[in-house]
Amino acid sequence: MIHSLFLINCSGDIFLEKHWKSVVSQSVCDYFFEAQEKAADVENVPPVISTPHHYLISIYRDKLFFVSVIQTEVPPLFVIEFLHRVADTFQDYFGECSEAAIKDNVVIVYELLEEMLDNGFPLATESNILKELIKPPTILRSVVNSITGSSNVGDTLPTGQLSNIPWRRAGVKYTNNEAYFDVVEEIDAIIDKSGSTVFAEIQGVIDACIKLSGMPDLSLSFMNPRLLDDVSFHPCIRFKRWESERVLSFIPPDGNFRLISYRVSSQNLVAIPVYVKHNISFKENSSCGRFDITIGPKQNMGKTIEGITVTVHMPKVVLNMNLTPTQGSYTFDPVTKVLTWDVGKITPQKLPSLKGLVNLQSGAPKPEENPSLNIQFKIQQLAISGLKVNRLDMYGEKYKPFKGVKYVTKAGKFQVRT
Repeated sequence: MIHSLFLINCSGDIFLEKHWKSVVSQSVCDYFFEAQEKAADVENVPPVISTPHHYLISIYRDKLFFVSVIQTEVPPLFVIEFLHRVADTFQDYFGECSEAAIKDNVVIVYELLEEMLDNGFPLATESNILKELIKPPTILRSVVNSITGSSNVGDTLPTGQLSNIPWRRAGVKYTNNEAYFDVVEEIDAIIDKSGSTVFAEIQGVIDACIKLSGMPDLSLSFMNPRLLDDVSFHPCIRFKRWESERVLSFIPPDGNFRLISYRVSSQNLVAIPVYVKHNISFKENSSCGRFDITIGPKQNMGKTIEGITVTVHMPKVVLNMNLTPTQGSYTFDPVTKVLTWDVGKITPQKLPSLKGLVNLQSGAPKPEENPSLNIQFKIQQLAISGLKVNRLDMYGEKYKPFKGVKYVTKAGKFQVRT
């Protein structure tokens, strides 16, 4: 199935390659580089590229491209999911999935890739199994290995590998038993000139951090589970129970994992938490224009909107901008023509605004269209869809765990057209 894997950084350097069946030349990546040049943005590179003899299936994670080489037709999502598992494993082992971390732990990276794929087919992708097979790097272990010449590979087969619960190892013990859940929602939206919503969707995930002794059986119920569309589950969840009762019933993996991801696509359920008043105009046969934007809270359920950043890709004819922010600070890059306004948090008593003049190239025609505003923000302790966890019950163990739920709403691709 998967013949080879190439890791490519933003500069286009192949800094790591792994082959499972036969060695595939690096020149196969030229097709990928061609597609990358044609794409305006790194996120717009096609995930599947067909070449005369291979298919290239890739993902972009943490400023790195994971490019796999396939010789026969396979379901692309199967490969994409595996590549995300590889990136998640690196993140879990090294604390970050970066070029520096991968280069510093190159031996462990090759050991992991050898265990995760067997002759090109996925074998062990669960974190608990991998950590028993290959010990995560620590300073002490590195020193001992360099002195004794031993490796990080374990001597025994993982206990979970042959059980019907492969994601959880046996004999887990904690002095403090804790179960934490993070409900994280991202709003993707397009708002038109008049402030009407053209498109709005919520992408949500529930991330769990479970540190419970023994073999606990958990049930997580929601106040309003009918909100959720297109739910994607961790393999530990009993699907029949969800279908009949809309309750998440599972024996959890040990540590951090993604329990579910979901979508709320019904537009009337998506609350837009900010509004923007804008007046961006360029005069005909003039070398200047007006720029005036004000941002304010809309449907924020009484919570503070913070971490607001407005990014604007200005037209090419713009030379520079003289603006005055009432709050925060702004930067304008005259080379890339990108204006970034770091607003901070909104206080409803005094709405932040950015006003001033735009200087254009003299003699250049007026820009044909106004730029769009891309907005980033964060709201703590709020799930904008209205999803709420009702209760968490535990069976199979006698102790009482400490339980906690945190809600966060963020902007995904949030665009306001002017």
